[in-house]
Parts: sequence; structure tokens; C-alpha cells
Amino acid sequence: METMIIKTVNENQHMMTSLEIAEVTGKQHCHVMEAIRKMEPAWQKVNQSNFRLIEYTDSRGRLMPCYQLTKTETLYIATKFNDEARARLVLRWEELELERLDFGSSKNPCQNKLPTLQVQKKILAMADEIVGTGLRMLNEPAEDTLTATQVAKTFNMNTRDFNAVLADMNIQYRAHGRWHLAEHLLGRGYTAERTHIDYSLKGKRKIKVYMTWTMAGLKYLNSQLGYPNL
Repeated sequence: METMIIKTVNENQHMMTSLEIAEVTGKQHCHVMEAIRKMEPAWQKVNQSNFRLIEYTDSRGRLMPCYQLTKTETLYIATKFNDEARARLVLRWEELELERLDFGSSKNPCQNKLPTLQVQKKILAMADEIVGTGLRMLNEPAEDTLTATQVAKTFNMNTRDFNAVLADMNIQYRAHGRWHLAEHLLGRGYTAERTHIDYSLKGKRKIKVYMTWTMAGLKYLNSQLGYPNL
């Protein structure tokens, strides 16, 4: 990076610049700046405020403009990015928030194995906030879809048997610890991906991405399995 990216405007709020947004998402800074400019009028209309424009010194010693955004503003901008870029921004904010939690500096190593109950509660509350904001954006394409367990019940099957049957019929296959739709069925809108994030009391993040079935997918399964469940 070409200047200090994260700044704290007060002890309770971090700011992220468009430079770091570009770095985290793998986009060019000029493209991030352009996206922010296009989205600023709508934000100003609803929130009655503009995005904060500041300057930084680039590698050639020139003063250049960049935006400095709050978490809410950053996640608003991220709605125009693809799923992977949005996920990277959400997880970056999670890291920033976790870094602010003080786990203490007790000289007794046994006392540092787990954070205090108060810190645990902070972690879980913060995780809920991040998940609630970020996953709504990440899972928007999977809204109103059904999990394998839910679909299996409509066929009076358990999840394990249901997945095995679909694998035998070359409808899906398992790779890297999760189920995938067979290649010859891709692009038909049968499935979507849903992301689930869990946190331990130490703040360790566990991310699970799994396949869900749309109504079009359920109708297809219905035609293949011959069970009139709709």
C-alpha cells in the first residue's frame, strides 16, 4: 500500500479507504473510485451525507484522492461487486473488529487459554452483526432456495440417501468436501450457493459453502425421481 490505509476516527469506529478496498478485492483503485462516485448520489439522498474524500501520497510523491469509508459505507459499495469480492470485504472487516478486542495480558499462561466471558460475549455479538450484514449480501442469489435436507424430506428420504441417489443418477457429485451439480446441468438455474459462517468463542472463523436447490431444481428432481411433491 502507498499510505496508511486504516484510520480510527474515534475509539469505536474504523475507517477503510478505497485503496484497501481495491487491494482486498483485487480491483484497480481507479475502478473502485469510479464505482464509489456512481453510488454516492443515492447514498447522499438516503443518508443526507457524502462519502469522505481524503488525500494520500502515491509512490511518486504525488497527492492523490481516495475515499475513506465506514463499515456500513463499505458494505454498501460492495453490493456492486461480485460474490467473491464482497466476501473478501466482509471478512476483512471481521478481522479489523476482532483485532480491537483485548484478550488481556495475564502473566499466567493458563489464564490466557480462553478469553473472559465478557470478551466472549463481545465476539459473539460482533459475529452476529457481521454475519447479519455480510451474509445477506453473500446469500442473496440463494434466497428462497432449499437445502438438501429440506428437499430430501419432500421425497420422504433422509439426506444421506437423497445425496447418494442423486450421485448415482449423475445429477450431482462430491468434491472437496461438498456436493456440486453435474456439469451437464449447469446454467439451468437449478442450484445456488449458500455461505454459512460460524465463530468459536476465541473468534476463530469457520466458513462453509454448500449447494442449495431452487424451485426450478426441485421441479427437475421431481421429474427425474417421479415423486409428485409439489
